[in-house]
Amino acid sequence: MLTGVRVLFIGGDARQIEVIRKFSEKDALVSIVGFDGLTDQLEDIARERLSIELLEQTDVLVLPVMGCDNEGKIMTLFSSEPLQLLEEHFAVLPHECTVYTGIAKPYLSNMCFERKIHLVELLERDDVAIYNSIPTAEGAIMMAIQHTDFTIHGSNCMVLGMGRTGFTMAKSLQGLGAKVSMGVRSEVHFARASEMGWEPFLIRDLGRKIVDVNLLFNTIPTMIVTAQILSQMPTNAVIIDLASAPGGCDFRFAEKRGIKALLAPGLPGIVAPKTAGIIIANALVQLISDEIKIRGDEK
Repeated sequence: MLTGVRVLFIGGDARQIEVIRKFSEKDALVSIVGFDGLTDQLEDIARERLSIELLEQTDVLVLPVMGCDNEGKIMTLFSSEPLQLLEEHFAVLPHECTVYTGIAKPYLSNMCFERKIHLVELLERDDVAIYNSIPTAEGAIMMAIQHTDFTIHGSNCMVLGMGRTGFTMAKSLQGLGAKVSMGVRSEVHFARASEMGWEPFLIRDLGRKIVDVNLLFNTIPTMIVTAQILSQMPTNAVIIDLASAPGGCDFRFAEKRGIKALLAPGLPGIVAPKTAGIIIANALVQLISDEIKIRGDEK
């Protein structure tokens, strides 16, 4: 239980609703900002406006998965009012407060570092990222079906990057009967991809391997699908870029060449917000419970 823990949620999408519900069930003292447009849900939760007084009383601050931008602006789907965390807001957070988000941009990281506020990026945790890769892969497959006129079964599918999302993506495609090739950077990943029954290749050889691909799924957040690579691809291929914005594809050149290329970050919140929210909620409750226990043991 989180009885007495003062938790403030600022902004977010449908995933955040599931997290808020979980904290309410755990008896936390929950306040929410940026949900004034939400109707018929969260009726017993205190809806507030962002203020110095509210932040001064906060034990746990929960931001959206994408945190805030480099001006402190926070995305919310449930309010038309702008939300922005300024330096003065961070200055009044209690020293013991912990800030949770999915991914922190430099602005948020720097603000917390300068004020010695504990910042936790949930998507940096292996458990959260692995669970999160499941709705990501399902969403990517949904997009692939919507934007192609052929079956995934029997098609030539390429996945770039054998991280947590890439591994789940390749495994899901394999389960649908696709011929899966996997672009990797290390010999260890090369061996694992081979053991999984995929066709591994080193990223440096991408230009040679791309010539007969039907579907390309990129998870590497650097410019890797360059104009030079795109010039080797069939024009009827489809690219689904799962890397965080701005992605790893030259979208301008892809459009010029007539290749359909789609940037698709944040798929869990779009295709399965309930599941994605429960994943985040369970991780948060466990982390906060562990922190409470540690503090209790130290007294």
